[in-house]
Amino acid sequence: MNVNNLFNHGEFIGRHIGTNAADQAALLAALGTKDIGAFIDSTVPQSVRMPGKLDLPAAMSEADALAKLKAIAAKNTVNKSYIGLGYYPTRLPNVILRNVLENPGWYTAYTPYQAEIAQGRLEALLNFQQVCIDLSGLELAGASLLDEATAAAEAMTMARRVSKAKSNRFFVDERVFPQTLDVLKTRAEYFGFELVVGDFDTARNGEYFGALFQYVGRDGDVVDLTDIIAAVKAHGAQVAVAADVMSLVLLKSPGEMGADMALGNTQRFGVPMGFGGPHAAYFAFKDEHKRSAPGRIIGVSIDAGGKPALRMALQTREQHIRREKANSNICTSQVLLANLAGMYAVYHGPEGVKRIAQRIHALASAFADVVAASKTGNLKVVYSHFFDTVLVDCGPGADDIYQAALKRGFNLRRVSDTVLGVAFHEESSAEDFAVLTRLFTGSEAALPENISGKLSAEVLRRDAILSHEVFNRYHTEHEMLRYLKKLENKDLALNHSMISLGSCTMKLNATAEMLPITWPEFAHIHPFAPAEQTQGYLEMINGLQAQLKAITGFDAIAIQPNSGAQGEYTGLLAIRRYHTANGQPDRNVCLIPRSAHGTNPATAQMLGMKVVVVATDEAGNVDMADLQAKAEQHKDQLGALMITYPSTHGVFEEGIRDICRIIHEHGGQVYMDGANMNAQVGIMQPAEVGADVLHMNLHKTFCIPHGGGGPGMGPIGLKAHLAPFAPSHAVAPVAGATAGMGAVSAAPYGSASILPITWMYITLMGGEGLRQATEAALLNANYIAQGLSEDYPVLYTGKNGRVAHECIIDLRPLKAESGITEVDIAKRLMDYGFHAPTMSFPVAGTLMIEPTESESKAELDRFIAALKQIKAEALKVQQGDWPADDNPLVNAPHTAQNIAGEWKRAYSREEAVYPLSWVRDNKFWPSVNRVDDVYGDRNLICSCPSIDNYED
Repeated sequence: MNVNNLFNHGEFIGRHIGTNAADQAALLAALGTKDIGAFIDSTVPQSVRMPGKLDLPAAMSEADALAKLKAIAAKNTVNKSYIGLGYYPTRLPNVILRNVLENPGWYTAYTPYQAEIAQGRLEALLNFQQVCIDLSGLELAGASLLDEATAAAEAMTMARRVSKAKSNRFFVDERVFPQTLDVLKTRAEYFGFELVVGDFDTARNGEYFGALFQYVGRDGDVVDLTDIIAAVKAHGAQVAVAADVMSLVLLKSPGEMGADMALGNTQRFGVPMGFGGPHAAYFAFKDEHKRSAPGRIIGVSIDAGGKPALRMALQTREQHIRREKANSNICTSQVLLANLAGMYAVYHGPEGVKRIAQRIHALASAFADVVAASKTGNLKVVYSHFFDTVLVDCGPGADDIYQAALKRGFNLRRVSDTVLGVAFHEESSAEDFAVLTRLFTGSEAALPENISGKLSAEVLRRDAILSHEVFNRYHTEHEMLRYLKKLENKDLALNHSMISLGSCTMKLNATAEMLPITWPEFAHIHPFAPAEQTQGYLEMINGLQAQLKAITGFDAIAIQPNSGAQGEYTGLLAIRRYHTANGQPDRNVCLIPRSAHGTNPATAQMLGMKVVVVATDEAGNVDMADLQAKAEQHKDQLGALMITYPSTHGVFEEGIRDICRIIHEHGGQVYMDGANMNAQVGIMQPAEVGADVLHMNLHKTFCIPHGGGGPGMGPIGLKAHLAPFAPSHAVAPVAGATAGMGAVSAAPYGSASILPITWMYITLMGGEGLRQATEAALLNANYIAQGLSEDYPVLYTGKNGRVAHECIIDLRPLKAESGITEVDIAKRLMDYGFHAPTMSFPVAGTLMIEPTESESKAELDRFIAALKQIKAEALKVQQGDWPADDNPLVNAPHTAQNIAGEWKRAYSREEAVYPLSWVRDNKFWPSVNRVDDVYGDRNLICSCPSIDNYED
């Protein structure tokens, strides 16, 4: 017996990859290939193959990997955090922790483009929007943005779009969080905006297109902004207010003060600090500006039967509409975190959140009273009006107090050599109060029974919040549990069936990978905690960077970008900074193939670049002659090429090395989009074929789940010459980063608390397992392409008739012959229990299918059978067996309610809901019929309708 085999350290590889050896042999046989090596040789061009194997350790077992990561996590110190600055300890109710955050029915779902099978999370997001509307006092709100700092940057660009002011200056309140100002500076530079940072007099006396004020201020002061907002708006500026979500439970809303936009972090509503993220930012705005708002909006519409139904409204992902004219490239929201925050409000209700907010304020007020009354050390409370943060001038004794607090396990904020900040929060207790008063005054004080608040009457909220029934109905755990389950049952996620979305890589998010994100050592760390307390985080991040360097071949990895679109922006930002440092700031032309994802031209525009489109040939490859001509034409201004590899068409282009060479010869840099990395790992390295920078979607290739539309992470790989231009951070400088390189995200390491997922995946798979995963992904995609090719033309293939990790099937001939559209087919797949593949991207009238390596042969066969049967159904329409306006495709999807009543359709109930025998065994019932998008856009409602609307 081989002892190593008995221990089976690589067992996880077989758990992750859905096909075993026998299955793969059958797939290879169907493709006419003798073994996996020969298959890869015929699929991946030799010219791009990496010379050797991945320099990564062997696979580890789940138990060993978790033990190793636990030992690393133990090097973090979880102090009681009183730092504040936008991040606070909070309590996620256990019923939400277990049934949402830890539930694959919620975290493995995709962005709700197919609304009929996403009604649960759409309702949860509508709840979130209602919370944001209520607290902000504005008319509409979106379904979340990435973080507070980037939301502020979006407010700045939105202000420029809607303001009629001629000024190119944007005012920033000197009281904003420093991380927000850091990101604003980065964004403003390449838009050509002049930032003016100052006090209220500077705001009142200047001409600006927009302004941002902080409420509550960075140092805790609460000021009524009504007059200053009115003064700035009188000059034609649009005004945004960054407002603390918990303080708004008690404070007058930004809308009541006259703001045009309100934004902030909803982390305080139950979401762990997680060393900076992920957290859902909120963004609220006036109705008149709804078509200029960034990100996604959830709206109320009706379905084909007139029943209320929810969907994403207004197509607000502007990069797909405006492309190189866009000033936002947002692709990922923070849906899972927005759902947590919304459910926190549902569970606590208005009285519950008021109690929490009042408790926080009471503790802060009582602490200020004790400090102000103290005869010790000439202590002085700096501000008399505050919500949760007490600033104390301690004189020369500040450092002694700070160090004594550290020894007692408390983190305070150093504001200056003499001033300390103490930010109270949901987890603050009477015991904490006693310790803090002793640290500052030398003697413990008991929490008084009655406390006078420190908020003036003029800033207190007088209107009702959270009055909608959903916030007043589910306050027992039993009812909340049932509500969460009811919503979960409306959504199709990976725990039900394959989600074969091209370019989105919906693979297994293993339980062992997910477990560490709720460990206190990762979940409860403040992003600005002292470095000596975060050694475990830094070791894990350093380890992840080493893993990603080995996989991609790059010299450096920058972790900060907290979405794929942010990774795009950061990669192009590094290129722009590099050219400027070399005395060539005018290298601002960006070549982008016609097939590129919409975020590519939007990102280039955000960085002040001129987009020049490069043609693609009939096979979907970059037109080399056109590329050569345009590189030559723009050689003096060529800054970059943005290219996706394998291509957006799902093909390994043979000429990628030549493409990179042409760009380099003409002075440009190559940015590679990592959306399709699942076809690369262990087989090729982007840096080795010529890319200078690459963004990696950790929520695709590297197993962070999509969360129903976010979170994501988009770190970038950089060649050595670009590494000095990666972002750092104004508050907590990034290890190894160059000083002065402005941030792109609010936290130094982005959404750090989900990085353990990727660390675990790579550790569990090892170098050999990662290569096998890529091989299986390529094999599965080609098997599907082969299996469907008799019924649907495969639009693009490589040199040997192979596709990469995804394939595009062309529905246009069938549509022309039968009248059945790509939308009909997408909706009909729901009746078979499947989520539709990516529809009409990158080519209208097509489906782009990516099965990933995690699906079994049985699941692939079911999916192929479903599409074949749908083709047969379409032919029955074409042949006149079913009427064009009454058949299972145009009426799809079918709900249980449809078949329960009278049936007068041209096809049977059985044909409608059980079109193949195996569907009956695992039937997923869409909760609504086809949603009417046009009705929803014409009658936009993005707040919660009455519960009666659903029950009727």
